[in-house]
Amino acid sequence: MGNERLRGAMASADLSKNGLAERLHISPKTVERWLTQDRCPHPGIRLKVARVLNCEETYLWPELLAGARASAASLSEIVQIWPTRSEVPHDVWRSLMRQATENIQVLVYAGGFLVESLDFVNVVREKSQAGAEVRILLGESDSENVRARSREEGLPSLPQRCHSTLEYLWETAHLPRVDIRTHHTPLYNSIYRFDDSMLVNTHSYGAYAAKSPVQHLQQVQGGHLFNYYLDSFEAVWSTARPAVL
Repeated sequence: MGNERLRGAMASADLSKNGLAERLHISPKTVERWLTQDRCPHPGIRLKVARVLNCEETYLWPELLAGARASAASLSEIVQIWPTRSEVPHDVWRSLMRQATENIQVLVYAGGFLVESLDFVNVVREKSQAGAEVRILLGESDSENVRARSREEGLPSLPQRCHSTLEYLWETAHLPRVDIRTHHTPLYNSIYRFDDSMLVNTHSYGAYAAKSPVQHLQQVQGGHLFNYYLDSFEAVWSTARPAVL
C-alpha cells in the first residue's frame, strides 16, 4: 500500500516528488518508494521531511507509534535490576516461588544455590501437588560447553555441580507435571520464570553467574523482554533431552 498521508502532505505543501527530493538533496526515486511502497526513511531524513511538510513524523509514518508503544511497554516490564545475583534478596526468590501457581521454568548450568539455599526441591514438590507445571533445564555435566564455561570461570567443579543439582532434584523428576531435562547449549542467560515474573541472570566471559547482573521482569501486554527470554528458554528446551542419573 502507498503512503497517502505523505502524498496529501506534499500536495498541501505544493511539492512534487522532484520538489521534495530537491529540498532534501536526495533522489526522486527515493521519494517515489516512500509514496508507492510505503517505505519508512531513516530517522534523520524523517525529521527533515517532517520539517519541510510541517507535519509530525508519526502522522506521516504512523507505524512509528507502534514501535514507541512497544518500547514503552518493554521498559515497564523491568521491575528492578541488581548488579549481582548474590544481591538479590532471598525473600524475593521465595516470594516469586510462593506466588507461582501455573508455571515455573528454570534454565541454568548448575543452579546449585536453588537447592542449597532456597529449598527448591520442596518447592518443586509442593508446586507439583498444587497443579503447577515445572520445567527445569540443567547443563549436561559432560558437555563441551559446560567444560568450556568451567575453564573460562576458573570453576573446575562446575561439571560435578551440574550433576549434583540433578541428584538433589531427582526425587522430583517423576512427579506429575515435573519435567527435568539436560542441555548442551551455550548459556548466555540463566532464566528463572515464575508465572508472569522472571529473573534473568546475564553472563559475561570470565565472570561467575553469582557476580553478574540480574533483571526482574514482569510480563506486560505489548512488551518484548519477557517473551524474548521465554522464547530463548523454549529454544533450549527443544534441543534438550530427558535427564538421566
